[in-house]
Amino acid sequence: MGAIKGGEMVYMIYKAVTYGLSPLINLHLRWRKFRGLEHPLRWPERLGRPSLPRPPGSLIWFHAVSLGEGMSVMPVIKRCVERRPDVTVLMTTTTASAFEVLKTLLPCDVIYQFAPVDTPAAVNAFLEYWKPYALVLVESELWPNLVLTASANGVMLTLLNARMSTKSFNNWSTPVIRLLTSLMLSKFSLIVPLSNIQAISFQLLQAPPSIINFSGDLKLGTEVNVSQNMRNIEDLQEKITDRCVWMASSIHKGEEEVMISVHRALMQKHMNILAIIVPRHPDLGQEIALDLQKKGVHVALRSHGDSLTSETSVYVVDTLGELKEFYRFTPIAVIGGSFLPGLTGHNISEAAAVGCAVLTGQHVGHFSHMIMAMQRLNPLSVIQVGGGMELEEILDKLLSDPQLLEAHRMAAKQTFRALSSGVIENVWNLLELHIYRKIQAQGS
Repeated sequence: MGAIKGGEMVYMIYKAVTYGLSPLINLHLRWRKFRGLEHPLRWPERLGRPSLPRPPGSLIWFHAVSLGEGMSVMPVIKRCVERRPDVTVLMTTTTASAFEVLKTLLPCDVIYQFAPVDTPAAVNAFLEYWKPYALVLVESELWPNLVLTASANGVMLTLLNARMSTKSFNNWSTPVIRLLTSLMLSKFSLIVPLSNIQAISFQLLQAPPSIINFSGDLKLGTEVNVSQNMRNIEDLQEKITDRCVWMASSIHKGEEEVMISVHRALMQKHMNILAIIVPRHPDLGQEIALDLQKKGVHVALRSHGDSLTSETSVYVVDTLGELKEFYRFTPIAVIGGSFLPGLTGHNISEAAAVGCAVLTGQHVGHFSHMIMAMQRLNPLSVIQVGGGMELEEILDKLLSDPQLLEAHRMAAKQTFRALSSGVIENVWNLLELHIYRKIQAQGS
C-alpha cells in the first residue's frame, strides 16, 4: 500500500513536470517537422489531434514505437482483423519511417495514426477521442502519462514481446523511479515477455506473476512480404545471378568502414564479387557512396536509380521498405547494428526466414535470446563473429564453398521455421482470452 502511494506521488511530480514542459515539447515537435523528422502534414497527431473519424463500436489500440516493432506485431493485427472484424483496430507508431512502410502493409480496415507524445494534454486528447477498450503496447513502451491515464480511463493494458535492456532495467530500478515502475506494471492485465530472463526482470520490478504469460518471440513470427514498391527487381536479380553476392544490412554509422574494409579484401580473392550495403538510416547511403567513389570503388546508389553493371562492386540500397525483398535473392546476410560497442543488434529472423546464411557481430542486445535459441537447434543457423578479420575469413569460406554455404542457408531456414511455428497463434489466443472475450461478454 505504501509503495502504491509512493508511486502515485512520484507520478504526480512527473505529470506536473510534463505539463510544465508541454510548450517546449510542442516547439520541439515543430522543429522536428522542420527538419523532416515528423510527417509534414500529420504531425499534429503527435499532440493527440485526430485526422480520421472514429468508427462506432469497440476499438483496440496497438502501439509500436518504430518500424521493427511495427513489423513484428503486423501478423497479430492481421489475425485480429480476420478473427474479429467487428472490433476496430487502431495502430500507432512514433517514427515517420515506420509510417511510410507500414501504411501500405496494414489491412485496409485498420486505422493508422501517429502516437501522442507523453504529455497530459496530448494523451488525454487522444484517449478522449478514440476511447479504446484496450491498449496493446509492443516491447518496451512504458510511458507514465500514457499507461496511468489509460488505466484511469478503464482501458485494459497489455505488453507484448515485453523486454527491457540492462540499462533500462537499472534506470527503472533506481529507488524513486522504482515506485513509479511498480505502479505502472500493476495496471497491466497481461504481460507477454520476450524470454524467461525478461520475465524475471519484470517480476523484479514488481509485475504481478499472475499476469505473465509466454508465447514465443514475436519477431520470429514476422511476415516476409513482397514489397509493392520494388523497382526493376527482375532486372537486378538477373544481373547478379552469376556473381558472388553478400549483403550487409541495417548498417549503422561507423560499421560501413568495417564492411568496406572486408569487401576490399574479398575483392582480391573473388574477382566477380558484389556487396549490397543497406544502411539502417537511408541518409547514410549517399555518404557511403561518396566515400567509396573517392576510394576508386565502383558503386551504384539505389535512390539515384544507378544501373547495376558488371563493373559495380558495391550496391548501396538507401531506400525504405525493400530490405526483406533483397534478402530473398541474397545468399549471405551480415546483420549490422552489432559490430561496434554500444549497438544492440537487429532482427535476424527476416534473413533466416528466406534462407540466407546469417552472420552477426557480438553486440546484439536482447537479440541474443533469438540467436542462442537458433544456435541451440542448429549451430550452423547463425554465425557470430568477433570483428572484421573474422568476418572476412568466414565470408571467404562461404563464397568459396557452395556446399558449405548451402548447409548454412538450409540450417537458418529450417531453424526459423521450427522456432516460429505457432508464435502468432499463441499471441492471438492470449489476446482472445484476455481482451476479445471480455468485449464479447460486455456486448452480450
